[in-house]
Amino acid sequence: MRIAQVKTHLLEHRLEVAFESASMRFDRRVHVLVEIVCDDGTVGWGECLGPAGANAAMVQTYSAWLIGMNPLETEKIWATLYNALRDQGQRGITITALSGIDIALWDIKGKHFGVSIATLLGGRFRESVQAYATGSFKRDGVDRVEDNAEEMAGHAAAGFHAAKIKIGFDVAQDLQVIRAVRDAIGPDMRLMIDANHGYDAIEAIRLGQAAAECGIDWFEEPVVPEQLAAYRDVRARQPIAVAGGETWHTRWGFREPIETRAVDIVQPDICGVGGFSEIKRVADLASLHGVRVVPHVWGTAVQIAAALQFMSAMVPNPVRNTPIAPILEFDRTHNPFRQAVVKHPIEHENGVVQIPDAPGLGIEIDRDALVEFAPRSGT
Repeated sequence: MRIAQVKTHLLEHRLEVAFESASMRFDRRVHVLVEIVCDDGTVGWGECLGPAGANAAMVQTYSAWLIGMNPLETEKIWATLYNALRDQGQRGITITALSGIDIALWDIKGKHFGVSIATLLGGRFRESVQAYATGSFKRDGVDRVEDNAEEMAGHAAAGFHAAKIKIGFDVAQDLQVIRAVRDAIGPDMRLMIDANHGYDAIEAIRLGQAAAECGIDWFEEPVVPEQLAAYRDVRARQPIAVAGGETWHTRWGFREPIETRAVDIVQPDICGVGGFSEIKRVADLASLHGVRVVPHVWGTAVQIAAALQFMSAMVPNPVRNTPIAPILEFDRTHNPFRQAVVKHPIEHENGVVQIPDAPGLGIEIDRDALVEFAPRSGT
């Protein structure tokens, strides 16, 4: 079996109401899927985190090496592609594109052997995971405090045990949002905050000190990802557990923050860190240093399926003889093609998501949706 074709599928939907985090504005949802076709007809699917067009172009750049290779040799392919561009591409688009390719190759491998990727990774420790709702972005034309509180109350009513809200805009207003959300969801629901690196260390410390009384599980991306010393400062000078890592790439990008305990929780994104091949290495490194792993997830059902396969295979980490189970980040913002790209949507029931057990990723792509949501010229 050899790789015969490497394809990319851009997906786009223009939003009626734009929303923003502290670092990015969304007036449309744009993602890219990777399709790898083998000469025996086996097809694998992956997804890349980040700018869709740039990722698609980089995947095609990699295709020159991929064509003719054995798709089952995932480690060999990963090393070949990484080494081909390592002089200029140790992080960023080269790695996010490599991530989508690697996920597609593991999908092929699972289909070839007739087992789920979780089984290939070492075994299915769990068949379902609890999910937490990600949302409460700043939306155009609405009162942010009231809007976020109402949205999170809705997620609580839907059965989610935890939710994450967006901050990083203004410390005073962010504290109003946090308190309003806590009042809306009650004292028992877990609550996380994500600044999307919108603060400097001084602001982050002040926010963390004031928000701690609201019972916050973790403080995500308080400062820009390059400033590891600032991460350590924030972690040392406010009481909330610090999380980060969605924009760190490969084991080398995670080594210093893990070894120096810049964070309490690392959040590798399987579609950005380097795929299945690399996220396992990051998780093993975190385990050596007692750092918790909670993967970042932001994409279509392809990424959700990939994250679920990895979470199924995550080795339980006993604390006080009680395993700390992974939780799935479940994006609740508007994206009509998120689940449409698969024939059997991956949804939650009372905040719990079942992990597909069919071969590979365990999903079947709906090609009609790829056509429906393909970018149109002039849009």
